[in-house]
Amino acid sequence: MQRDIYKQLLDWKEKESRKPLILNGARQVGKTYILRKFGEQEYQKFAFFSLDRNLKVREVFEKGESTADIIMALSAISQVDITPGDTLVVLDEIQDCPKALEALKFFCEETPDIHIIVAGSLLGLSLHNGVSYPVGKVEELRLYPMSFLEFLNAMNKTQLLSILKSKNWTVINMLEKDLISLLRQYYYVGGMPAAVLAHAEQKGLQEVRSIQQQILADYRRDFSKHAPAREVPRINMVWDSIPAQLAKDNKKFIYGAVKKSARAVDFEMGIQWLIDAGLAYKVIRVNAPRLPLKFYEDTDAFKLFMLDVGLMGAMTETPAEAMLVGDNVFSEYKGAFTELYVFTQLKALGMSLYYHSISNSTIEIDFLTQHHGKVVPIEVKAEVNVKSKSLRTFITNNPELKAVRFSMLPYKEQDWMTNIPLYACMVGM
Repeated sequence: MQRDIYKQLLDWKEKESRKPLILNGARQVGKTYILRKFGEQEYQKFAFFSLDRNLKVREVFEKGESTADIIMALSAISQVDITPGDTLVVLDEIQDCPKALEALKFFCEETPDIHIIVAGSLLGLSLHNGVSYPVGKVEELRLYPMSFLEFLNAMNKTQLLSILKSKNWTVINMLEKDLISLLRQYYYVGGMPAAVLAHAEQKGLQEVRSIQQQILADYRRDFSKHAPAREVPRINMVWDSIPAQLAKDNKKFIYGAVKKSARAVDFEMGIQWLIDAGLAYKVIRVNAPRLPLKFYEDTDAFKLFMLDVGLMGAMTETPAEAMLVGDNVFSEYKGAFTELYVFTQLKALGMSLYYHSISNSTIEIDFLTQHHGKVVPIEVKAEVNVKSKSLRTFITNNPELKAVRFSMLPYKEQDWMTNIPLYACMVGM
């Protein structure tokens, strides 16, 4: 399956000032697959090492005294002659060998012609445990679950994908029914590559759901295996609460909704663990829609999103017919699926997202982002009925801004707002 990150990997390969690359991302989003494909297709030689399974390789980094020694030892273990320029070295599950992460500094300084990529599902957790990070000596990319556009490609809908990317809204509107049908499927399947592949190969909806449930079970095993024992119950409680929190009218994360009378101090570490593992994301409130948005953060108020809309459907045991038949999926649970969908698509574009609300007021803007040097308010509407006083009042109070609304309506450009169909949110921004 094709992934958009492949072009970024090619750009990295061609850089003259290339540094070792760290590919971050949650478990099972496809890091190993894309790195194997990249190594096999773009290099004459490819040496792959999984550090969670290969004790010999871990010993090489723990005992090696120079990068030359390390390269020679890796060549011997892999039986691949690692040479500058034509060999890709991949170290998977880098968090299991802190010395390997620290060694990237010396690869950058001493052997910059060796192409090396490391991948880690739980690297963020390791960094909190005192692992030394090679600041300034590495580059970073993050791989997310497959976006809706990548999903279309996997489903062999290349013509539809090309038309979406062309932004020819007249033609796009003609194909609305097909795109909405595929969007419904995406809400059910989500973007985890194993689930997408099963759906593309027509293995059935139950097989897709079974894969999703297995991924969720694997995540829970990670909680027990890698988190401090005292935090495991709290991590599970936070994780389980995310769908219900997103289904509230006010989607601000409420600690008391996790456990009665709970305080921030009770669950802060659990939330941070999920964030470090790439399973959850904070969207922090800003007190003013001004540049730079980070200056106006209110870190005590935030929404918490999970990484994939399909996994949320599996967590909540939402039946296939609710997702695939009729329009209820878009508005069900107060639009929780739709807001999560939009969040994951914009996040995959690399956008930093916030939200805005005013105390003692009903005005709330779902997301704010900085785009092309401007603050862009974003409203998410799950239905054709898009009447909302919040966005209009907000723009009236901030006339220098222009809003974006994602909804089930066709594309429409207005002086104060652009309406973009939900299925086109990645190309419309």
